[in-house]
Amino acid sequence: MCGITGWVSFDRDLRTAADTLDAMTETMSCRGPDDRGTWIEGPAGLGHRRLAVIDLPGGRQPMTARTPRGTVALVYSGETYNFTELRRELTGRGHRFTTESDTEVVLRGYLEWGEAVAERLGGMYAFAVWDGRHDKLVMIRDRMGVKPFFYYETPDGVLFGSEPKAILANPLARARVTADGLREMFTVVKTPGHAVWDGMREVEPGTVVTVDRAGLRRHVYWRLETRPHPDGREESITKVRSLLEDIVRRQLVSDVPRCTLLSGGLDSSAMTALAARQLAEAGENVRSFAVDFVGQSENFVADALRATPDTPYVHDVAQAAGTEHRDIVLDSHALADPEIRAAMIRARDLPTGFGDMDASLYLLFRAIREHSTVALSGESADEVFGGYLQFFDEDARAADTFPWLVRFAEHFGDDGDILRPDLTAALDLPAYIRDSYATAVAGVQRLDGESDFEYRMRKICHLHLTRFVRVLLDRKDRASMAVGLEVRVPFCDHRLVEYVYNTPWSLKSFDGREKSLLREATADVLPRSVYDRVKSPYPSTQDPKYAIALQEHVRDLLAEPAHPVFGLVDRERVARAAGRDVPQITQASRRGLERTLDLAIWLELYSPEIALS
Repeated sequence: MCGITGWVSFDRDLRTAADTLDAMTETMSCRGPDDRGTWIEGPAGLGHRRLAVIDLPGGRQPMTARTPRGTVALVYSGETYNFTELRRELTGRGHRFTTESDTEVVLRGYLEWGEAVAERLGGMYAFAVWDGRHDKLVMIRDRMGVKPFFYYETPDGVLFGSEPKAILANPLARARVTADGLREMFTVVKTPGHAVWDGMREVEPGTVVTVDRAGLRRHVYWRLETRPHPDGREESITKVRSLLEDIVRRQLVSDVPRCTLLSGGLDSSAMTALAARQLAEAGENVRSFAVDFVGQSENFVADALRATPDTPYVHDVAQAAGTEHRDIVLDSHALADPEIRAAMIRARDLPTGFGDMDASLYLLFRAIREHSTVALSGESADEVFGGYLQFFDEDARAADTFPWLVRFAEHFGDDGDILRPDLTAALDLPAYIRDSYATAVAGVQRLDGESDFEYRMRKICHLHLTRFVRVLLDRKDRASMAVGLEVRVPFCDHRLVEYVYNTPWSLKSFDGREKSLLREATADVLPRSVYDRVKSPYPSTQDPKYAIALQEHVRDLLAEPAHPVFGLVDRERVARAAGRDVPQITQASRRGLERTLDLAIWLELYSPEIALS
């Protein structure tokens, strides 16, 4: 797991621009604290920061292969979980390896199969190959978009990086955000390819982007497709369990300490229990970590989203699975700390609006990094198996919009309320959401003979797997890599995603509950308390001290009337929220305060040009 960056300029020799490539590379230092390397040859320059996980001495990058027709150079971020089988196949085809790393397998795979190597890889990855034989750059991203990957076209080539900050470190890139960028920031729609920054794009999941002197081309090598599901209930349960066993086994491979993220929910509990069983076969115990807040368990108040606190269930799993467990307990002072807020904004390059859930995730990962380098997460199981409330909400099912938005403001607050009225009118966020939704559902294939209800649920599942999941995967990756922690996501294995996506909704929820297939596939390893538990989202603090701290920080901001944030937000609305008594601070007020602070810090850190026309 690493940070990659690079620059291709067909009209110049980049050896004269080594300092700029170094600056781009150094922005990725948090993603790769163990090593750094750059490589320049003619029009191409590659930069790499390494987090060493497999073959610690042998996986240095950029990695090159000399051929009679030119050099092929690679920078790679991620993990290829089937690299052992690919290595064996490539060895049989005459390739000779000098390291034990999966990076060399990917490089040799490219030499053997070219861009088609993407179709053979299983894992999470973003990598770029400069092919000196043909003077072209090839950029490839994993199927589900677990690893981030951005690029920025220039008049004579392209810039790229794991994160926008690497690209923005090059003088050719403008830190500019247009109206469409703001629309993307204030809606949870995750338009494929959209990077918010003007002129910048994401390499879309499952896509190869090639750049040569003739220009830029995209090729989709994988997409979520509709297929018949021939298996019945028992066969489906057995298949899911078999896939999970194989996936967890592959993702436990590491030459550094690993652990699991444990929330006490079905997803992380099942994954932790399976990992514990597999490691026990080798005489090892799994480490597990959970986040909690000071006083949360004792003073917990149930709401529409969270009926129970996590900690009792976490401890049930830890005891049943025999993990070496640790709770990371956070207080409101840490959650509201402006430095922590700034760290998360630097990690994501954008004011994300997840508030204390962003801060707690960053602090959790930072604490875990003191003990482990690799963590397995239950992320994405809700999207794969159908775990969210909106999958069962009749209003959300019937709405012609993204189902998670139907009750979003009700559950999390509407941070769009903080915008200046003239900006609100100019952005017209409802129209942006309508257009985005229409585009998102247009390509969902219907199975022959599929009922209207099953097709409706297929579209909802497709939206979660191609839009919503990418919001959470990006958040997870940026927060973890900001502290040099590799987080793996077993539930994003494309084999599992394809299989469960094509399982009819009647099977996904055969007992009328969420994630029926996953629950039954792992019932034998789960404590009964977890088996019976209703879905509870990632926790959020209920401590009123957190809201008080937000108000104090916003009042400090209001004392600076010339602050550029007031070019975006309505000063009077924010002032009213900052002056309310704590019992009157609604979820919408709290979210507005958090987003105002996020925007202010982002403007200070990046000084973006905001262009609405």
